[in-house]
Amino acid sequence: MTYTALARKWRPKNFAELVGQEHVRRALVNALGSGRVHHAFLFTGTRGVGKTTIARIFAKCLNCEQGVTAEPDGTCASCREIDAGRFPDLIEVDAASRTKVDDTRELLDNVQYAPARGRYKVYLIDEVHMLSAHSFNALLKTLEEPPPHVKFLLATTDPQKLPVTVLSRCLQFNLKRLPAAAIAAHMQHILTQEGIAFEPAGVKLIAQAADGSMRDGLSLLDQLIAFGGGTANEAEARAMLGTVARDHVVRLAGALAGGDAAALLAAATALEEFSPDYAQVLDELAALLVRVAFRQTLKDYEGDELFDAALLAELAGKLSPEDVQLYYQTAIVGRRDLALAPDPRTGFEMTLLRMLAFRPAGGEAPRVGAPSRPAAAAVPAAPAREATATAPGPAPAAATGDWAQIVARLELSGAARQLAHHCVFLGRQGTVVRLALDPRNQLLRTAALEEKLAQALARHYGEPVRLEFQAATAAAETPAQAQRRASEDELALARRAFEEDAAVKGLRERFGATVLPDTVRPVK
Repeated sequence: MTYTALARKWRPKNFAELVGQEHVRRALVNALGSGRVHHAFLFTGTRGVGKTTIARIFAKCLNCEQGVTAEPDGTCASCREIDAGRFPDLIEVDAASRTKVDDTRELLDNVQYAPARGRYKVYLIDEVHMLSAHSFNALLKTLEEPPPHVKFLLATTDPQKLPVTVLSRCLQFNLKRLPAAAIAAHMQHILTQEGIAFEPAGVKLIAQAADGSMRDGLSLLDQLIAFGGGTANEAEARAMLGTVARDHVVRLAGALAGGDAAALLAAATALEEFSPDYAQVLDELAALLVRVAFRQTLKDYEGDELFDAALLAELAGKLSPEDVQLYYQTAIVGRRDLALAPDPRTGFEMTLLRMLAFRPAGGEAPRVGAPSRPAAAAVPAAPAREATATAPGPAPAAATGDWAQIVARLELSGAARQLAHHCVFLGRQGTVVRLALDPRNQLLRTAALEEKLAQALARHYGEPVRLEFQAATAAAETPAQAQRRASEDELALARRAFEEDAAVKGLRERFGATVLPDTVRPVK
């Protein structure tokens, strides 16, 4: 029994079947429709993104027996022969194996002759950058003055190696790497048409491993179907690709969310029996953290085939946005540094411990064996300050300094930060934060600025809060007033020190010099 590989069987035969590359398809369709078809085209891009496929479709469009069209019928003799690779007027050349100038001259000797069967003689030169300098010179003359019945379709993965003289005579189209989502969707369509059972998560893993190449993806899919005994499931995909099960990555994220270093190291130790690629584990952990950040930012984010909405919602509630960003950054930096570690496992475990060792400002690093607790609970500062914050009624004098420190850590800028600076912290009870606003700054209190301040405090405390305002008394001091008083005290101290300086006293006594107080400033 003859089996045709999926990459060959499902190779697009017209522009409608092409996946992605809309910018190229649109340009070619418009050129064919208007009759303004250039004599030389250069298709660039990484492997497996459709360079030669588009070139073959274009050759069919030029030579279809129904006429030059963007929609070849696919049934005429010319179209069928081009699909089968035996059309005499489509000359396909692998430049990697024909680099000599003699090969190029032999190829171009027949350019002047009319097509044998078709409307145009089409030269498809793949990996054209492999031609020698002399071969490019031989090709250049024909590109400058081509016969009207000849079209050149050049394809390359490395356009930088082409001479500028060749580039300037071609219309250049850069084919993009295909998104994993587009590759996965096309694979699912193929599997459905082929009647092959599959799991979306397994297909998603294969699409990610394809690294932007549809051809590579379909080759991996063929391999997965063989590996899985006729199915394309997630467990087989992970086993074939050598990736660890999702449960292990979720367990790592759960330990991070609980701030439990002991559980984190236990989860890392459990991975050892699978001989994992630790760089890939960090990649998957970083990918999960990205989805958690999406869930925190976009409340209607529903996850994907790999991580569902319920898991993301749970992690998003346990982790603060600051921790998610810190863990993500630590994961990708740790992945880069794995090669410098004594061994990959040591580097991996140290990366995980580093996530817990470094905390956002005001946070508290957990100890190994410490009980689980939500990471967001670590954001408020020391217990003494929290006791002050939860006590209702007027705040003691120490609370003013605490509020100034809290304001300094809040993610606020502009007018919203000014609003916080001109408030006095009265207390916090449950989700209610009571503030007193300096009456001279009532104009700062707008609905938009109140909302920004409430959101910043919610991130600080790790739970939603509601603000209650009242007018500040004369005895209360806002952070802005405290800052101004400190600046004035510092200035007065500087002026007094200047006045008492021996050199200054000498100048005043000998020359009758006068000190200008406004010119004295503290040295920073």
